[in-house]
Amino acid sequence: MQDSRVLMFEARGRSSRSAAIDVQSVEAANPRVQTGPHGHNDLELLYFRSGSGPHMVMNRMLPVAPGDVVLLPPGVVHDLSMVDAATGWAVEFSPTVLEGMTGLGQSLQLWRSNPLLSPFLAAESSTEAGLFHVEEADRPRWESLLQGLEAEFRGLRAGSDLAVRAYLLLVLLEVARLAGDVEGELRHRQEPVLADAFGVIEKHFAQELSARDVAEAVGMSPGHLTTVVRERTGRTIGEWITERRMVEARLLLSHTDLPVEAIARRVGFRDPAYFNRRFRQVHGVSPGAWRK
Repeated sequence: MQDSRVLMFEARGRSSRSAAIDVQSVEAANPRVQTGPHGHNDLELLYFRSGSGPHMVMNRMLPVAPGDVVLLPPGVVHDLSMVDAATGWAVEFSPTVLEGMTGLGQSLQLWRSNPLLSPFLAAESSTEAGLFHVEEADRPRWESLLQGLEAEFRGLRAGSDLAVRAYLLLVLLEVARLAGDVEGELRHRQEPVLADAFGVIEKHFAQELSARDVAEAVGMSPGHLTTVVRERTGRTIGEWITERRMVEARLLLSHTDLPVEAIARRVGFRDPAYFNRRFRQVHGVSPGAWRK
């Protein structure tokens, strides 16, 4: 499949704006595979169904294996030209494709505020954070979804716009499930220190938790753990604690009617005013404005 048609949708209720998605095969004959280093203006998800080969992401060479998933935020440069033995799918999409399906559609500039796209946010600061692996038992479900997405994208039949959005939403939910098992994914990639640290964060983020607490729980000095985590992920332990709390806060703001003060306490902030300040620093707006 060498044609690279881009299916354009009029965003629901916004006649002056359109959303785009592009579904292509990953195979040696595809021009995008042959093109060498390149980046994208939108979000991209790669799923490798078979084969192997080195995939360059952000100047780092990553081996490809069946079941691997790669998330690429806007502007990340990658190179598929050496994975000519691998096959799979590349799905590039604008966040506005999700409008009307999740209630969370955002302009490209605001995609970082969409809870469903939070795995792409983590991938901005760390190549490792954008890598996932689908276990063999789950691959038929993934491949069925991607085949359905591709068929609707190529078919351009009546109702295909809604079908494409629905398939994309299901694929992103699968990504969210993978991202939810951060500890297991890190152990799969042989990162036991990170796995232990993220396991502590996942278990205790809703309580009082500091970098020192995490270090003590994994049996390391705070300084050494901070160095390891920063070198491997580009972020500090404190930043990852805040990120996990913000993910939970976004979900609660989107899917519950809880007051902001109650959400602050649920995600580990005793002082609602401090939660408001931190949320505004991360998202550019207050929790209440973000919810609206």
